[in-house]
Amino acid sequence: QVQLLESGGGSVQAGGSLRLSCTASTRTFSGVAMGWFRQAPGKEREFVASMRWSGGTTYYADSVKGRFTISRNRALNTVYLQMSSLKPEDAAVYYCAAQAVGSADYNYWGQGTQVTIAS
Repeated sequence: QVQLLESGGGSVQAGGSLRLSCTASTRTFSGVAMGWFRQAPGKEREFVASMRWSGGTTYYADSVKGRFTISRNRALNTVYLQMSSLKPEDAAVYYCAAQAVGSADYNYWGQGTQVTIAS
């Protein structure tokens, strides 16, 4: 069982930056991918970004391309989401997720961290 612990959420002015972190509580994470999703009030959860754990290939939602960067520190079993040029529509609860080997989808989820954008 993998537990994901997120941190780094908070309140920031529009145009500002935040960095989210997510650490997997396992000795060595050897899953397929880790990613970030978000859910705003009244909306469905949506994909934000992901990274293939072994090769490092990244994927982004069109709405965040050029503004958000996903990265990882494999030694720390940690994935980061650097968010820049934040917009009011980026406000949401951000969830970290991990896809285990053999799983067709993300099967581990963090508790979520709130990101608030002040306009």
